[in-house]
Amino acid sequence: MGSAFAAMPPTPEHILQTGLAFWNSKALLTAVELEIFTHLAQQPGNLADLQSRLKLHPRGARDFLDALVALGFLLRDDDGTYRNTPDTEVFLDKAKPSYIGGILEMSNHRLYPFWGGLTEALHTGSPQNETKGGGQDPFAIVYADPARLREFLRAMSGVSRGANMAIARQFPWANYSTCADIGTAQGDLVSQIALAQPHVKGIGYDLPEVGPIFTDYVAGLGLADRVSFQAGSFFTDELPQADVLLFGHILHDWDLEAKQMLLRKAYAALPEGGAVVVYDAIIDDDRRQNAFGLLMSLNMLIETPGGFDYSGADCIGWMQEAGFKDCRVEHLVGPDSMVIGIK
Repeated sequence: MGSAFAAMPPTPEHILQTGLAFWNSKALLTAVELEIFTHLAQQPGNLADLQSRLKLHPRGARDFLDALVALGFLLRDDDGTYRNTPDTEVFLDKAKPSYIGGILEMSNHRLYPFWGGLTEALHTGSPQNETKGGGQDPFAIVYADPARLREFLRAMSGVSRGANMAIARQFPWANYSTCADIGTAQGDLVSQIALAQPHVKGIGYDLPEVGPIFTDYVAGLGLADRVSFQAGSFFTDELPQADVLLFGHILHDWDLEAKQMLLRKAYAALPEGGAVVVYDAIIDDDRRQNAFGLLMSLNMLIETPGGFDYSGADCIGWMQEAGFKDCRVEHLVGPDSMVIGIK
């Protein structure tokens, strides 16, 4: 590897592309904020039309739209008509149930400015979000406002949908008949499992405030007869009893002690032969390849007092300490993998 690098002349290209990558990111986040993709899903338009519909100043409008073309988020016909790409048509039109822009909206409003404090976070180990300087816990603010909570939970479904669908297909569900999704949010994980596996009944477990949102989501999918909500806190209450307990994008929110506690609770709640499934952006054991997982861990530094992402080997070690056997890691989609343990 070293000799291969030595044979290549140095180039600043990768340095500059990465150092200025926030340009690309902010262009996309702003396009989502302006609902460009939703407008174009309703009707494609030319430059003058979009300037009027989106209230864009002529000075930057053309460069902005053409930048989105160059970045692969818009198409431009020979006559100058802008339209969505197949991906943005499906995933960034707010009118479609496949919309995943909620996580991008949250990133634009919250994460983008907070990441400006990364240097301070690395020096202090302290969060850089609303809690900085003694501010209120942002999760407490979100959970106290039903409208904001609904938007937040929808965002969580969007960012998790691909992995949820992969688990619904990939896990050996033929061996199990019940499951419980711990920290369920809208309930997309347990719903995707129920849709793909008609013999499985599921429970969504979360704080009481989530219940009405979960119930509406599940009913909309026609799953109310097989998927139910159970209110509780996984810090103070026992976990639901089911054949399979799932933690999707949950463990990375918490410090090591909490991670280990949750796995011990899962072991206690499961029957003999039951399974625990943990998924996050699992970092590769050599810590060289899954850059998203490593950056997500830095996001936990920005957002939480003690959360961090982890490798498959780390998680298997915690599972084995809790008593689980036959632990393994399986890739799902993108940066996400699941770790499975058997009681």
